[in-house]
Amino acid sequence: MASITSPDQSNELSNKPSRVAILTGGGDCPGLNAAIRGVAKTLMLRTKTEIIGIEDGFLGFIERRSRTLTYQDCSGILSLGGTMIGTHNRANPFDYKGEDHSAAVKRYYDELALDALVIIGGDGTLSIGYELTKLGMNIVGVPKTIDNDLMCTERTFGFDTAVSIVTDAIDRLRTTGQSHKRIMIVETMGRNAGWIALHAGIAGGADSILIPEHPYDIKLVADACNKRMGTHHFSIVVVAEGAKPIDGEVCTRETIKDSPEPTRLGGIGDQLKQQLEQLTDAEIRSTTLGHIQRGGSPTSFDRIFATNLGSYAAELVINKQYNCAVIQRGNQLSEVSLDCVAHKTRNIPNDDPTLQTALSMGICFGTKALFRRSAKSSEYE
Repeated sequence: MASITSPDQSNELSNKPSRVAILTGGGDCPGLNAAIRGVAKTLMLRTKTEIIGIEDGFLGFIERRSRTLTYQDCSGILSLGGTMIGTHNRANPFDYKGEDHSAAVKRYYDELALDALVIIGGDGTLSIGYELTKLGMNIVGVPKTIDNDLMCTERTFGFDTAVSIVTDAIDRLRTTGQSHKRIMIVETMGRNAGWIALHAGIAGGADSILIPEHPYDIKLVADACNKRMGTHHFSIVVVAEGAKPIDGEVCTRETIKDSPEPTRLGGIGDQLKQQLEQLTDAEIRSTTLGHIQRGGSPTSFDRIFATNLGSYAAELVINKQYNCAVIQRGNQLSEVSLDCVAHKTRNIPNDDPTLQTALSMGICFGTKALFRRSAKSSEYE
């Protein structure tokens, strides 16, 4: 006998989304497939929503490329790195190859008859998403970036995996440093925020950590290295790609004019090596990890976290809470308006607990401007 749907149930189902698209933008990141899985399976099971995958980020909207994702498509992808629907970090709809394609993006959105679009990305992707909401697109953002620099959220997925990779590299470089009595420099990603360098530096037992938030005095760094060489005969220095010396400039690897993020940082590790060679007698080696930090399988934490974020985003879509981004605060998931995260960067504050831990342990940051916070008061010692 066929099941009978009550009028109330029928009205409830008719109010649920019927077609929702998913897009991954910006650089690839461990956990993207887990987030896609979390969004898609939650919507499929809760509301029988049809899921559309936009191929290669916003470029798929510009070039009108998409495909329907089945439940099977979204199975078996949890542990995979990269993104099953592709991404692109130069396809800004508002300025792609010198032209504004935003109206065409909105037309394709309408032709696909989408109830909503879930965008998974960092500040660049979510900033584009915010601008697209002004054209009438219903958007929910999911915070992804290894840099952990997105506003309003305590953490982004991909960060834990990146820190784990850098920590493993430091562990391996330490054995070389110990064996050859060298200063080993490790350059990390992070753009203009030092979250990866700070966390991996502590996890890897670095003696000096140089971050973009505080320009360094090379003499203070050299003093810390020489002191360490005198007692342990090797030293580990972790430097974020956006770090710079006092009265100096950040190192730029290349400039890509048609990219939402035209300035590509890199090279500070080699520059630091040259600077330290003038102030110490030790052999120095510099290693730049580069894209190794963002590739491969995500950690168990990032698999769970990305899945939680994706499922929460799906619930926002079901409840028609659009034009917002999922965030984590106090170990709880919540949401904020997209305009709160758009066009902003979250840097390390001076009272960050992990930074304060590093200062308490005597780790050098190349500056005298940082002070350890007293546990008994809100004042710095």
